[in-house]
Amino acid sequence: MYRILVVDDEKEIVNAIEIYLSKEGYEILKAYNGKDALEIIKNQEIHLVILDIMMPEMDGIETAKEIRKQYSMPIIMLSAKSEDYDKILGLNMGADDYVTKPFSPMELIARVNSTIRRYTKLGNIVEKEEKNIYKTGDLVINDMTKEVSIDGKIVKFTPTEYNILCFLTQNKGKVFSIKQIYENVWNEESYGAENIIAVHIRHIREKIEINPKEPKYLKVIWGIGYKIENI
Repeated sequence: MYRILVVDDEKEIVNAIEIYLSKEGYEILKAYNGKDALEIIKNQEIHLVILDIMMPEMDGIETAKEIRKQYSMPIIMLSAKSEDYDKILGLNMGADDYVTKPFSPMELIARVNSTIRRYTKLGNIVEKEEKNIYKTGDLVINDMTKEVSIDGKIVKFTPTEYNILCFLTQNKGKVFSIKQIYENVWNEESYGAENIIAVHIRHIREKIEINPKEPKYLKVIWGIGYKIENI
């Protein structure tokens, strides 16, 4: 059973999410502010955090930032339609995705299932580890251990960053549009994914490139999309 932490100062929303996701077989833990959420994460194994942006004491942006200092579990941000700037800021702090309030139960369930699938790679066990090693230049990805190394040094990635990088590296030399990247990594249709992909691409570049403004590995093909260079 996967354990999901739901963090929102509106108890009605937290209780509603608990009802939706409990029916899907998830174990739900609840917090009503960022500080309590961080305390729960310290003491429990959490597989996914659903995190509201606007909260008292410690808002969702600051909470996501603190989570990312130590933990790599995926984060889905909850935001109002008027909080577009905060959505991008949340992604910059390490969130993997966001859901806009008001949301339908089916949308939330689909996002959660998709995120958990990406995080755990269910059913994606390959017998020989060497089949799960992807290389280009000094960039090496071990898809069994979910580790990425540059010049022999392990680099930490969020689950979404890892999945984007792994997908592109598995297909090094090929150019993929934003739509193709989103649909292959998220396993759902792409609607307005430009900002989400752009933020994650920037984060990946900052971690794998010596000079992100002159990338060696992760190249943009203007007007078309992105590719990992075959070095």
